[in-house]
Amino acid sequence: MAGRFHLVTLGCPKNAVDSDKIAAALGADGLVPTDDVHAADIVVVNTCAFIEDARRESVDTILALADVKADDARLVVTGCMAERYGDELADALPEADAVIGFEGAGTIAGAITPVILSRRRGVAADAPVGVRDLLELPRAAPSAPWAYLKVAEGCDRACAFCAIPSFRGKQRSRTPDSIVTEARALVEGGARELVLVAQDLAWYGRDAGEVGALAPLLRRLDRELAADGLARVRLLYLYPSEVKDPLVSTMLELDTVVPYFDLSLQHAARGLLARMARWGSGDRFLDAISSIRAQAPDAAFRSSFIVGFPGETEADHDELLAFLDAAALDWAGLFPYSPEEGTAAVELDGTVPGALVAERIRECEERQTAITQAARDALCADAAALSVLVDGEADGQAVGRTHREAPEIDGVVFVEVADGDPTPAPGTIVDAVATEALGPDLYARVVAGVTR
Repeated sequence: MAGRFHLVTLGCPKNAVDSDKIAAALGADGLVPTDDVHAADIVVVNTCAFIEDARRESVDTILALADVKADDARLVVTGCMAERYGDELADALPEADAVIGFEGAGTIAGAITPVILSRRRGVAADAPVGVRDLLELPRAAPSAPWAYLKVAEGCDRACAFCAIPSFRGKQRSRTPDSIVTEARALVEGGARELVLVAQDLAWYGRDAGEVGALAPLLRRLDRELAADGLARVRLLYLYPSEVKDPLVSTMLELDTVVPYFDLSLQHAARGLLARMARWGSGDRFLDAISSIRAQAPDAAFRSSFIVGFPGETEADHDELLAFLDAAALDWAGLFPYSPEEGTAAVELDGTVPGALVAERIRECEERQTAITQAARDALCADAAALSVLVDGEADGQAVGRTHREAPEIDGVVFVEVADGDPTPAPGTIVDAVATEALGPDLYARVVAGVTR
């Protein structure tokens, strides 16, 4: 019997891609996945280290799995916390049998399985395991009709609050050929939507001397894969200074690229953005959003904002509130500032008390919740046909997304069919009319059946 592994993923979509490739590497080394942690020979936790809350969740998850895994199973910690803290983490968590950073994440089996597998499963202890580049590893077929596709690793920016460059390193863009090869495999495996991710997606190719390479990559994906079943390409994490032509015009021109703009804004007050070592201002952001909406009125916008960054004043906060009103983003995430060791921000004065940060977040969330709800209600009032990609089923009802909803992040669309009609299968695209909005989610009725 083959050895079994149980893999838990924490953090962002980029970590989800890494987990897919870790799983593929473990599979190539003869192990099979299991959802039952008690039955696993290897338990792998792919951790997040972005902010304190994420680190705490990672540690709590590791400790919980240590308590429930089989006594002779091996517990492996990898991902951002393993890369960032290394030996320090290993010393602090004796429950973990191995702490393995990015360079070793593709060779987990070779690092910890020979002894246990030879004892429990009859696998040769000296089974060969090759050194693998996690970014370029092949992946198994997607389990849903969409898949994340990482096009680069690392970041060359120096935002004052962010420690990612210290453990993810400088940007390293993949070649277009390698991306298209992986994209083709995902589409052949059933993915109708590809979600492109990177730490700094809009700077894809810059480290290789190919400034502006994202737009040509989009054209190539559209040209080579649309006929094979690729229906949507979605972009996540766009630095606002790069949201301009030819990227914007390419996004709006190509049928496969959805008009969904995930803008990494962080704040609206220019003075505070300068302290963050960030480009832009509320006025510049509004100009960009207005320009896109003039060309594509149904474009969707998402962003995230840091509240309580050192030096944030009441005037800054009021400016952020005013920006939320004016921008009318479809979606927004609001996060308290988290001081990160080794970043420039930890040396700044002007700490904002925690209670005040919580109050400011509450005010922003109340404002944004009303904006999001109004946008969802407007879709119901408009009664225009929505193109819904069916992701799966819940309680006998199809569940999917329009171009306005990114997977695992935004709301979903529950699709109702006429009595006697079959439930649309995952991967199909139906035309539907929104009938009701409940919070971020929509209920819609199929009006034209399966269209693609």
